[in-house]
Amino acid sequence: MKFPFEKRVRLAQGLWLLSWLATICASFTFTLGCFLKTELRRRSEVMDNTEIHAVPNTLMGVGLACMAINFFTGKICLDALEPARFPRWKTFMSPFFGVSIFITSLMLVSVIMSYAMKGNLESSLKIGLKNGIRFYKDTDTPGRCFQKQTIDRLQMEFQCCGNTDFKDWFEVQWISNRYLDFSSKEVKDRIKSNVDGRYLVDGVPFSCCNPASPRPCIQHRLTNNSAHYNYEYQTEELNIYVRGCRAALVSYYMGLMNSIGAGVLSIFMVQASVLVSLRYLQTSMEAVAGQENTEIETEGYLLEKSLKETIKEYVDPVLKVLLINQVDPATEGEKKAEEGASAS
Repeated sequence: MKFPFEKRVRLAQGLWLLSWLATICASFTFTLGCFLKTELRRRSEVMDNTEIHAVPNTLMGVGLACMAINFFTGKICLDALEPARFPRWKTFMSPFFGVSIFITSLMLVSVIMSYAMKGNLESSLKIGLKNGIRFYKDTDTPGRCFQKQTIDRLQMEFQCCGNTDFKDWFEVQWISNRYLDFSSKEVKDRIKSNVDGRYLVDGVPFSCCNPASPRPCIQHRLTNNSAHYNYEYQTEELNIYVRGCRAALVSYYMGLMNSIGAGVLSIFMVQASVLVSLRYLQTSMEAVAGQENTEIETEGYLLEKSLKETIKEYVDPVLKVLLINQVDPATEGEKKAEEGASAS
């Protein structure tokens, strides 16, 4: 693109404003990462692994890095308005662009990750909720004292019951032995009928009850039609939550991540615009360096060479640094042969 003096000034001024807009967007990205991190940590007791924290960690890191990039971009724009001061950035620009492109690419990666983490999220919640239900009764055990409170609050907040559904409570003893009357025949019979000696019932905790149901909550003997008046287990809509907590939490977190992903994608476009504009400003200003007349018309471009040659130009120095300490097997063999010959 051709850049007369007036156009270069407008580009520098517009880019300065855009860099500050991008700084605000980068701080928003960091805030989104912090918010998502907080939401995940709030329910860490029902999650099994930390892989899903890769998304908020990436967002926070990218947000901070982009704020630094846009700060330097603003400084470069101010110096571009005074051509005598711009040459001091010449050696800094190439590594700056390399780092900036990498960080901006990470922003796009975080967007992709936010849509692709559903599988990890489901597997994490599956195991975490299973353990949470299993330890529900351990209110006297150190480290698990608040497990009951966590599960109850979770089921009431998300209007769910169990891991997959309410029947998950039938498979664990969720009533502590502390509240069982072992002199009762019913309690003894239930414990003896179980191989593991657990007290299993076809009931659920109170937090599974649906307050919108017109009928008083039936939370015990759910599969026994004769235990309740005018009750059909198979046909009647139960007055407890029938949706599992795993599905509810996956729906909540994926909705959150998808919304964050859409927002970060918009911020990525702004950040990419900053880099493109900065590249045009840099290349158009390089032609002014050393010129007496700084108001001449110059050319700005994105790539001086082809895309393949440009990538090779950036990658070759990195490869040289990585290979500098490696020994060539052929050279090593020649050295050993020379040493053997000199020894003989």
